[in-house]
Amino acid sequence: MNTVGQFGRMRDERAEQALIERRFRVVTVLVIVALVLLGWRYGQLQLGAHEMYAARSEENRIRLRALAPNRGLILDRHGRVLAENRPAYRLVIVPERTPGLNETLDHLAGLVEISAEELRRFEQQRQRSRRFESITLKSNLDDAQVARLAVERHRLPGVEIEPYLTRHYPHQGLLAHVLGYVGRIDTRDLERLDRDQYRATTHVGKTGIERRYETLLHGRSGLERVETNALGRVLRVIERTDPRPGQDLTLSLDLDLQREAVAALGDLAGAVVVLSVETGEVLALVSHPGFDPNFFVHGISQANYNALLTDRRRPLFNRFLAGGYEPGSTIKPFIALAGLDAGQITPDTRIFSRGWFQLPGHSRRYRDWRRHGHGWVDLELAMAESVNVYFYQLAHDLGIDRISRELALFGFGRATGIDLYGETGGVLPTRAWKRATFGEPWFPGETVITGIGQGFTVVTPLQLAHATAALAGRGTTAPPRLLAVAEPARMVVHDEANWAAVFSAMAAVVHGPSGTARAVARQLPVKIAGKTGTAQVFGLPDDLDDERDSEDLPEHLRNHALFIGFAPLDEPRVAISVVAEHGGGGARVAAPVAAQVLKRAMELGY
Repeated sequence: MNTVGQFGRMRDERAEQALIERRFRVVTVLVIVALVLLGWRYGQLQLGAHEMYAARSEENRIRLRALAPNRGLILDRHGRVLAENRPAYRLVIVPERTPGLNETLDHLAGLVEISAEELRRFEQQRQRSRRFESITLKSNLDDAQVARLAVERHRLPGVEIEPYLTRHYPHQGLLAHVLGYVGRIDTRDLERLDRDQYRATTHVGKTGIERRYETLLHGRSGLERVETNALGRVLRVIERTDPRPGQDLTLSLDLDLQREAVAALGDLAGAVVVLSVETGEVLALVSHPGFDPNFFVHGISQANYNALLTDRRRPLFNRFLAGGYEPGSTIKPFIALAGLDAGQITPDTRIFSRGWFQLPGHSRRYRDWRRHGHGWVDLELAMAESVNVYFYQLAHDLGIDRISRELALFGFGRATGIDLYGETGGVLPTRAWKRATFGEPWFPGETVITGIGQGFTVVTPLQLAHATAALAGRGTTAPPRLLAVAEPARMVVHDEANWAAVFSAMAAVVHGPSGTARAVARQLPVKIAGKTGTAQVFGLPDDLDDERDSEDLPEHLRNHALFIGFAPLDEPRVAISVVAEHGGGGARVAAPVAAQVLKRAMELGY
C-alpha cells in the first residue's frame, strides 16, 4: 500500500510539472508575441507615423494668433479727417488673477458706471474664455474714469487698463448718413465676411462708406506664431507677420460745403445734394437731421436708440438715398424739353391760363396754383411763374408714353448707381407699370397731373440732382460718385436750340421779374438756372387748397418744398437739389436754401 501510494504521488508530481511547463511555454510564447507586436507598433509609430505625431505635438506647443490691422481713415477732398482712429482705454479683468470676482465687480461699479448690458457681455465672454485671458468689462473710458481706476489699482488684482484704437467721427451728425458707422461684428456680419481676415477684428462697417468700402478700409490681418504651455498660456513669440493697415479713402465731399448745406436747412428736415456737372462727383450730400454715429461704435444704449426711433423727424432715415417724394414743378424743365424735342411747342408757343384746365369731353377741372390764372404765357413765362395750365396742356399733347421715355433718359425711375448701399429707384409711371402694379389701365387725367410732377411719379433727392446735372450738361454727365469717379456719358441728345430755350426759361425763374424764386437772385454772385417745386403731402378739397401751406395748418400736413438748379448759367459746373419736408412752398423755403449753398460753392471755387 505504501509502495502504491508513493508511486501515485510521484505520478501526480510529474503531471503537475508537465502542466507547469506547458503553461510556461504558452506564457513565454504570448510574451514573445506581445513583445513582437509592441516592437512592431513602436517601429510603426517611430517610423511610419512620425511626421503626423510630430506635427500634432508641434500644434500643441505652437499656436497661431491673428493680429487686427488699423482701419483706414476717411478724408474729404482737401484731406480733412472725417473718420479717424482715436486712442482710447478699456477696462479688462483677468479672472485667474482676481480672487474675489464678484467683490471686484462691486468695487469697480463704485468707481465707474457699469451698465447691465456691459455686465451681461462680460459674463458671456467670460464663459467662452480661459481663466488666464483678459476680458473687457468697459470700453472707451474717459480721463476721469481712468484716473479713478489708477488710484485704486493696487486694491484691484487682475484688473487692467488697456490702451487701444477706437473709431471716432469728429463731425458727429454732419456726415452720419454718408460715412455710416462701424459696430461690433455679429452673426449676420460673419456670413458675409472672410473669417480668416476678421479673427482679431471686433468691429465692421455697418452702413454708409464704412460698409461700402469695408474691404479697403479694413486692411489685412497679421499673424503671430507663439509658443504656449500645456494650459495654452503664451510663453514667447516665435514669428510675427505684421498686419497691413487699411487704405485711407479721400472722398469727393467738401466739408465746408457740407457744413453750409446743413446750416442752410436749419431746423428743417430734408435733403441737399450738390454734384459736379462734369464728373458726377458728390460735393455735398445731406440728410437732415442726422445722428451721432459715435453712439453706435461701442453699442448704443437702448434708451438712446429708442429716442432716435421715436423722434418724429426720423434722424435715422436716409432721405437722399431712400426718401421718395413727388417732384412737383421741378419736373417741368424736363417736360418742356420733351415738348420742344417732339415739336409740340416752340419757345414762342402761347397758351391762355384761366386758372384751370379741362380735358376734352370731361367736366373735371385741373387747377392752376393761381386761382384766376396767368393769362397768355409762352414757355419762358410759364416756367418762370410755374404755370400749371401750360404744362397740363403740354403733357396731354405729349401723352404718357412720350413723357415716360423722355424722363427715363434723365435717369428717373432707376437708381443712380452711387457708391453707397440702400439707394431706391423711385417710380417712373408707365402704362405697363400701372397695369402691373394696380391691374388698371392708364387714364388721360393721370397724364395731365404727371406734367406737373404729381400723381404716381416718385423721385429721391439724389435722382433729382443727377437729372439736373444731366440737364446742365446738355445731356452729358457721369453717375454720382463719392470715391471712384466714372467717365462722363452722353445720356440725352437734343437740338442745341432746345437746351438753350429751357436754360433761358429756368434762368427766368430766378432772375426774371415775375419768377417764383426772384427773391433769392440778389443773394447770388452769378446767374443761375433753377426751378421751384411744391409736392403735395395730402389732398384738400378745391375750396381749401390755398390753405395747404398756411401757418395754421399742422406742420406734418404742409407740402414739401423743392428746388433744383445749376450754376453758373453759361458754363454750369455744379447742380443742386433741395427737399425741405413740410416746408410749404419751394420758392419761399427751398430756393433760399439752394441759393445759400450755391453761393458758398461759388466762393469755394466750384
